[in-house]
Amino acid sequence: MRRFDGYGVFVTGAARGIGAATARRLAQEGARVLVTDVDAEAAEKTAAGLREEGLAARAYGCDVGDRRSVEAAVAHAVDAFGSLDVLVNNAYGCSPDAPLFEDEPDETWARDLDLTLTGAYRCCRAALPHLVASGRGAIVGIGSVNGIQDFGNHAYSAAKAGLMSLTRTLAGHAGPRGVRVNLVAPGTVRSGAWAGRDDDLEAAATVYPLGRVGEPEDIAAAVAFLASRDAAWITGTTLTVDGGVLAVNTGFRQAVGEWSQQRGR
Repeated sequence: MRRFDGYGVFVTGAARGIGAATARRLAQEGARVLVTDVDAEAAEKTAAGLREEGLAARAYGCDVGDRRSVEAAVAHAVDAFGSLDVLVNNAYGCSPDAPLFEDEPDETWARDLDLTLTGAYRCCRAALPHLVASGRGAIVGIGSVNGIQDFGNHAYSAAKAGLMSLTRTLAGHAGPRGVRVNLVAPGTVRSGAWAGRDDDLEAAATVYPLGRVGEPEDIAAAVAFLASRDAAWITGTTLTVDGGVLAVNTGFRQAVGEWSQQRGR
């Protein structure tokens, strides 16, 4: 199935992980993809790998924390592809929490919100006129279950919750202009952020009803759906792709089961 033949696509944070998997999935379905990342060399490596697979991909260094960098990258995509039809906001910042909340520095809070929430805002602002002009524009953001429930990381979680709100308000603004805006909220995904932590991933998998953590390709598939005309009547929504972790309190069920067994019930 090639749902994106002739589409121009812009993906942020696309050098690796979810961003790279999304770039590959959309390119496999016919899109011409601009792989952007603050690490321009890594972005080019990812784009080169896609081209070796016979896919249409270019790379561009883009810092979502800088308005001029974002605007230059969007302009490059439009020049390269002739149009911009899909924006995927994947870039983010996530800093470890201080042991005590009152010890969190302003700089850490500001950085995570700027890259994760304001960075997406900058990209939407720059891309929106072109998405309107395409006549089939779509924005898909990458949120997180952290924006819905407590999984730690104060600033990152607040920023992801902010993306849910921005998705709704921008959907209301952009819908009459022909642009849909949606968000995917992943659970734990095997990516670079978990490098060298296989034991932690194995432990995390036990709380997921489907018995495993996610793979970047799981999220890419959801992004492809929301960006495509298959989702033509969907906007302003957050789609959780989380192996059921928000729907089922596995820890509680296990604890109650153990308690019941101990009580002989």
